[in-house]
Amino acid sequence: MDKKRKNLSRFPYYVARWILGGVFIYASYDKILHPAGFSKIIYNYQIVPDGLINLTALVLPMLELIMGIFFWIGFWMPGTVMLSNILLVSYMGALTFNLARGLDINCGCFSTSSGSSINIETILWDAAFLLLSVCLTVAVFGSENGRASKQIHG
Repeated sequence: MDKKRKNLSRFPYYVARWILGGVFIYASYDKILHPAGFSKIIYNYQIVPDGLINLTALVLPMLELIMGIFFWIGFWMPGTVMLSNILLVSYMGALTFNLARGLDINCGCFSTSSGSSINIETILWDAAFLLLSVCLTVAVFGSENGRASKQIHG
């Protein structure tokens, strides 16, 4: 395959990385600036033990920021995509669980103050991001012969 075709075939990989990186960076911004507000949102989910709420409110946004940066620069992609999958599945589970419980709480997805209530749309957005992350996982770990790809470095 010539170089031009090879670069074109990798274009979706780069687009997916940039989209997910942007989503995680954007999601982290307001949470980092307002940890007290984010801790209230975590508390409202009624999932995290009280003793871990503040720690979660501090660590989770920093993790999202680091993951977003890693997606953008293509650093440690195997770990980044796996962590992305884990977080997105966790987020979808928390959203679905609380929607099923009928709790009318702020999603906290991108803002600690003016976020929308949990609804099916927020779950579908997370599902779309998860699909993108799974596609990246296949690109990072998959290859024609089933071994981990050594060709995707960034």
